[in-house]
Amino acid sequence: MLKIITDIGNWLVQSGALVTVAIFAWKYLKPVMVEKQKHAKTVQERELLGLVNSLADNAVNSLVNVQDVTGHDKFKQATTIVGSTLADKGFDVQRETVEHAVQAAYEKSDLTPTVDPNTKPQTGVVVHD
Repeated sequence: MLKIITDIGNWLVQSGALVTVAIFAWKYLKPVMVEKQKHAKTVQERELLGLVNSLADNAVNSLVNVQDVTGHDKFKQATTIVGSTLADKGFDVQRETVEHAVQAAYEKSDLTPTVDPNTKPQTGVVVHD
């Protein structure tokens, strides 16, 4: 029985059938592996972006009640906080991405006044009917 297995193995190697099977298997498996790698990278990027947004929300909210600091300085502080926290954890995120996340958090926070689109601005002119 062992001789038959050895003979089959030798035949596969000598005839080139093993190489042919390997080539066809690689052609079918490579695209599947590439797609899995892309999917994993996309999931990682999505999770990292969620972390950046969460850190930005926390940084901006921590600066809401800080007095005597301009809005621009609060933005710079929040950007620095988020960037340094990510760097400390070993994440490499572009500064522009951090700034966009801080800007979005700033717009959602109490630092940005809300305007009711249904109310009309007061002009200071009183109209009498």
